[in-house]
Amino acid sequence: MKLYKDYWAAKYRENKTGWDLGSVSPPLKQYMNQLKDKSLKILLPGAGNSYEAEYLFINGFKNIYVLDIAEDPLKNLKRRIPGFPEKNLIQADYFEFEGSFDLILEQTFFCAIPVQKRGLYAEKTHQLLRKNGKLVGLFFNSEFFKEGPPFGGSKKEYLTYFSPYFTIEVFEPCTNSILPRQGNELFFIFKKN
Repeated sequence: MKLYKDYWAAKYRENKTGWDLGSVSPPLKQYMNQLKDKSLKILLPGAGNSYEAEYLFINGFKNIYVLDIAEDPLKNLKRRIPGFPEKNLIQADYFEFEGSFDLILEQTFFCAIPVQKRGLYAEKTHQLLRKNGKLVGLFFNSEFFKEGPPFGGSKKEYLTYFSPYFTIEVFEPCTNSILPRQGNELFFIFKKN
């Protein structure tokens, strides 16, 4: 785990964060805007600078937990939002983390983990969600022909990981991706079985 942790820490130190939009991803913003229950316990794993957590917090959601293996993005969020609860900023490995959540928001974490851990990600996410909990987010809808991360994939591949654990409520191409990602993102809502 140390090498993996050092890898991501170096990315933030060297400002090599090409995945970072600098703002909330439009498909996730649209989803979050329709959430009414402000008491939902929400986890953002591998969240990076976590503009989604910032957006939720500013809009009255206070039960938000941000998890990242690197420390710098957690500090960045705390600097932007000094009132964000320190105890809800968690530096940990997702696969070793324990908790129980109503909603897990996925934004560029899944594509950053090694492909051989994808099945484990689906299983771990299922474990972390409460009954009827949901995993909502974005996956790349393209193969990358270079060494990752990020690692691409296809809807068909993703279904092999998630179908055993989740009811697939929505899984379709995004209509409101940022320009560089248009045509290359899938938006999904998976409900825990």
